[in-house]
Amino acid sequence: MADVNRGNRPLSPFMLGPYYRPQLNSVTSILTRITGNALIVAGLLITWWLVAAATGPEAFETANGVITSWFGDIVMLLSLWALWYHSLAGLRHLYWDTGRGFELEKVAILGWGIIAGSVILTVLTVIVI
Repeated sequence: MADVNRGNRPLSPFMLGPYYRPQLNSVTSILTRITGNALIVAGLLITWWLVAAATGPEAFETANGVITSWFGDIVMLLSLWALWYHSLAGLRHLYWDTGRGFELEKVAILGWGIIAGSVILTVLTVIVI
C-alpha cells in the first residue's frame, strides 16, 4: 500500500537530474572507491613489468615499452594521484574513527583538503622525482 503522505518526492536519492545533486562527501567517497580499484590495476601493471624484467630481455622490452610510452606515463601519473588521494582519504577515515570531524563544515574542509592535497602532493612528487 502506497504512503499517501509521501507527496511528490523522488523515490531514491540516487536519481540524477533535478531531484538530486551530488554532495562533496558522496563524490569523495566514490572517488575513494574508484582510486582503490585503479591502484589494483596500477599494481598489476608494475607486477607485469617486474615479472617481465625477471623473465628476459624480450619480455622486459615489451613491458618497458608500454610503461614508458605516453600512455604509460599518463597511467602512472594518474596512479600517483590515486595513491595520494586514496592515502589522504584513508587518513580522513582514521580521523573520523576517533569520532571527530563529522560537523558539516569540517566534512567539507576535509573533502576539499583531500582533493587539493592529492593534487599538490602529486605535483610535488613529480617535481622531486
